[in-house]
Amino acid sequence: MNAVPEASAALADAAARLAGFIEAHARLFVLGGAGISTASGIPDYRDRDGGWKRTPPITLQAFVGDALARSRYWARSLVGWRRFGVARPNAAHRALAALERDGRIALLVTQNVDGLHQAAGHAAVVDLHGRLDRVRCLGCERRTPRAQFQQELERRNPEWLSFDALDAPDGDADLEGLAFERFVVPDCDSCGGLLKPDVVFFGENVPRERVERATQALEAADAMLVVGSSLMVYSGYRFARAAERARKPIAALNLGRTRADDLLSLKIEADCAAVLGALQACG
Repeated sequence: MNAVPEASAALADAAARLAGFIEAHARLFVLGGAGISTASGIPDYRDRDGGWKRTPPITLQAFVGDALARSRYWARSLVGWRRFGVARPNAAHRALAALERDGRIALLVTQNVDGLHQAAGHAAVVDLHGRLDRVRCLGCERRTPRAQFQQELERRNPEWLSFDALDAPDGDADLEGLAFERFVVPDCDSCGGLLKPDVVFFGENVPRERVERATQALEAADAMLVVGSSLMVYSGYRFARAAERARKPIAALNLGRTRADDLLSLKIEADCAAVLGALQACG
């Protein structure tokens, strides 16, 4: 009988503790992860202990070196993009955008590739791992809108339009047991080069300019806030280590363990959208 009031009290307490951290530090460096976008219908990769929920994503080496792996990737993406491409910001995205408008966030660095922070009105964003709504040619570096490339995939593979599967992280879909070697993947129509999503795959380096911009913002910030990330990937964890070396307080709002738990001055284990939505509602 008391479950709902207790849940409401726990949420109010979490929002109050987060508000206290934000009030105590004028300019935040925010690092966001997959937990921010789950309320928008985009699955995350890891469980509450930071382990993989599924097979790890494709590597750059497999994508470039294995034509069948590449066909399998794009076939699954054709199905997954239908819903990923129309995902909308949730309360977490909107609350962080509001904090930026209030001058409380110096920079938001997102490990997500969905563009939902920008869709919510957030201006100062570093897409650390790139954007899935663009396709990049590995030969001439030409960028193409993903929606346009989707149309070309569908035109060349009309028999695949009837397939459906459960959503997987980052625009993927759990499409299995099909003849992926029959899936036609177009090459760049400018130079004939290989096309890949404009995101950083495992085995690929984050562009230096993104890391440098994030590092400069962290140096100028008063504290770091981690939202919806286990920090298991070094590209994000490095910033927590840098904040710790600079003796800047670190708070985390995340469901489950993070790689930086021993560095945190505040840990809130709760749903990102629920807590940030409650924070925004309280003004």
